[in-house]
Amino acid sequence: MTDNLVLVDRPRPHTALITLNRPERMNSMAFDLMLPLKSAIEEIRHDNSVRAVVLTGAGRGFCSGADQKAAGAVPHLEGLTAPTIALRSMEMLDEVISAFRRLHQPVIAAVNGPAIGGGLCLALAADIRIAGDEAYFRAAGINNGLTASELGLSYLLPRCIGTSRAFEMMLTGCDVDAHQAERIGLVSHCVPTTELLDYCYDMADRIAAFSRPGIELTKRTLWTGLDASSLEGHMQAEGLGQLFVRLLTDNFEEAVAARAQGRPAVFRDKK
Repeated sequence: MTDNLVLVDRPRPHTALITLNRPERMNSMAFDLMLPLKSAIEEIRHDNSVRAVVLTGAGRGFCSGADQKAAGAVPHLEGLTAPTIALRSMEMLDEVISAFRRLHQPVIAAVNGPAIGGGLCLALAADIRIAGDEAYFRAAGINNGLTASELGLSYLLPRCIGTSRAFEMMLTGCDVDAHQAERIGLVSHCVPTTELLDYCYDMADRIAAFSRPGIELTKRTLWTGLDASSLEGHMQAEGLGQLFVRLLTDNFEEAVAARAQGRPAVFRDKK
């Protein structure tokens, strides 16, 4: 447990569960929650026993975005004026999104309820999204008289669901329910909410059984591929990663032997 507003548990070997624990406010993104969330991510990043991370919310909601009643306090603002305080506040929130991307371990968002505004951004910061059937998604900035562009949303959402659907979500402020989210690729699967965490834990178990450098390099190249300036350059990066694991481990030989012997492979990541 990092803080009572952010719970860190180990439901299965090699899996960390991060729970946003502010159910009375639908896990809204008060700074009092976001600061310990950032700390929890940083601790897990360096915990080599963790091979996959599941992110969810307590109670009925995943995350309802900005808290409009009790935003909490950002540290280290002494002597700053309002414009700079606003900049530092947004910077801190941006760092949480970036921290999920920098994690060595894949992150599975178990979206158990509403993911609104910044909550949608948190879900998109995960590598994989699974929705409970009670979940829904909304780019809420536009509903609040602001822009819908925040915390990487205008970058991540079009890459996730395509430009037309992203423009529609962000310009109309419409709700996208869990089944529609599955149809358009916003989430990988929609499952009954009662089965959501077990479904995500099973996925985490599958990931943890593979090669650690293989998983880390796959996550890294998937994200850098979104920013690649050319196919040729990106294929070179992919090739170097593939050769790295192929030449420095016995994983390929183990996979071939395991298939021949009809048993699960055991990847030890060593030569």
